Amino acid sequence: MSLNKTRKLLAAVFFILITLLFLDFTGTLHHWLGWMAKVQFLPAVLALNAVVIVALVVLTLIFGRIYCSVICPLGVMQDVIAWMAGKRKKNRYTYSPAVSWLRYLMLAVMVVALIAGVGALVSLLAPYSSFGRIAQNLFQPLWMLGNNVLASIAERMDSYSFYSVDVWIKSVPVFIIAAVTFVVIAVLAWRNGRTYCNTICPVGTLLGFLARFSLLKVYFVEEKCKNCSLCSKNCKASCIDYKNQTVDYSRCVACGKCISKCKFGALKYGRPARVAAPVATADNQVQEQVDASKRSFLLGVALVTTAAIAQEKKTVDGGLAAIQEKVAPERQTPITPPGSWSANNMARRCTGCQLCVSECPNQVLRPSAGLMTIMQPVMSYERGYCRPECTRCADVCPTGAIQPIEREEKQSIQIGHAVVISKNCIPLRDGVDCGNCARHCPVQAIEMVPSDPDDETSVPIPAVNEQKCIGCGACENLCPARPFSAIYVEGHEVHKQL
Repeated sequence: MSLNKTRKLLAAVFFILITLLFLDFTGTLHHWLGWMAKVQFLPAVLALNAVVIVALVVLTLIFGRIYCSVICPLGVMQDVIAWMAGKRKKNRYTYSPAVSWLRYLMLAVMVVALIAGVGALVSLLAPYSSFGRIAQNLFQPLWMLGNNVLASIAERMDSYSFYSVDVWIKSVPVFIIAAVTFVVIAVLAWRNGRTYCNTICPVGTLLGFLARFSLLKVYFVEEKCKNCSLCSKNCKASCIDYKNQTVDYSRCVACGKCISKCKFGALKYGRPARVAAPVATADNQVQEQVDASKRSFLLGVALVTTAAIAQEKKTVDGGLAAIQEKVAPERQTPITPPGSWSANNMARRCTGCQLCVSECPNQVLRPSAGLMTIMQPVMSYERGYCRPECTRCADVCPTGAIQPIEREEKQSIQIGHAVVISKNCIPLRDGVDCGNCARHCPVQAIEMVPSDPDDETSVPIPAVNEQKCIGCGACENLCPARPFSAIYVEGHEVHKQL
């Protein structure tokens, strides 16, 4: 199998599986596919995952930038779009010099943003995170709508193979950012292939620097080259100068298309230092085929080694009265998920990839719209609450922004505390007994006390023990007061272990 076909096969497998990881709303796929997020370059760096970092560096030093053409989902998405454009117009690329000043400027901006903890800027530049936002905001809703159609059909057949789920925009600003990102990248890929990867992407720039020293490269066999320009016209990275018979290895993603398009065998993938004038014999041709098969097999082995229930919303109460939607309160301090440990840790390590948002089964996580934390996850309890037994967001986070925690540990992590708004409380407002918040508090941090301390027979209202409250939001979510709950959760800048 040729280098081009091997690369396409592996890229398709990686792209489909990691896309399914973002589309999945049942929480089942992350047990098998969660590693695919953790082998992405920037998440591995932020998680201080030395094994993955070393493996990707070694992979690049041996094979070149195959990370960008196989493992990175944003890179593969650009290839898909470029392939679609190529159906309309073939041989459409030309060689262009590298815009080095812009590439290294974007890399410097990324490094400074990481050091300074400016998560919003990191999120905008990180390729994996850009794809995650696109998948979660644009692709997942379509996937869920398709699921709902199947659920409706199954219901008519008395089958429960599928169940309907809510489809809603979790953050309008982030949805707009995802849509604009997709349009910009799609237009660039449609017109010029890998322009985004080789001018803006900081990960591509860093790996491109390493790829200059890779062991295996695409190189010219000068004696065979006829200067037909087919290699340059089919190079989506615009890095092949056929006139001078040179390849810019900092931009080459080792896709192998130039090799397959060359009609004279003037391009090879291997060690340029070993180039020698070939003798056109049958034995040599057989040997070249064997060597190509060996390289394809080695490439596949290296890549594989590197890899080393939402519920349906009810809109009526008993089929009689419409339920008014809840409105999120104005929180002084945003709530970050258990396992993030502090707002500072979240800001410094989160890339806003939205994987935790897409995996949250209780519809608690959503992208922040705050200027400094935009696209990073925050918690809100209008549609559900953070169940003490659920640790899915911590399980799937690839960067360490939400660190793995045990279920028992989670029940003692205080991410915030509940605050009572007496004027909204139904017993005082409507004169009706309630106590819903106290009954459903999983840590028994709420008790009902007389509204008048001097009259034990007065209407009981909730009182919160802030030392016991963990900020799970069960009280806020299950409070029947509408549109504003009579009790809500304020976040803590730094989480505490009770």
